Amino acid sequence: MRIKICRKESKESAYWLRLIKETNNLENTDEVIRLINEAIELKKIFSSIIEKSK
Repeated sequence: MRIKICRKESKESAYWLRLIKETNNLENTDEVIRLINEAIELKKIFSSIIEKSK
């Protein structure tokens, strides 16, 4: 199911963004945090779609 791939990709994106944030001295940490939150929200949306489609 393609939506499961979307959920996995959003989870991976949040992971990599957190890793980048923690291992680098970034000037724009607010932007990274916003992107992490967006990836988490997308993961929740995709999870909800998967649950409702069962």
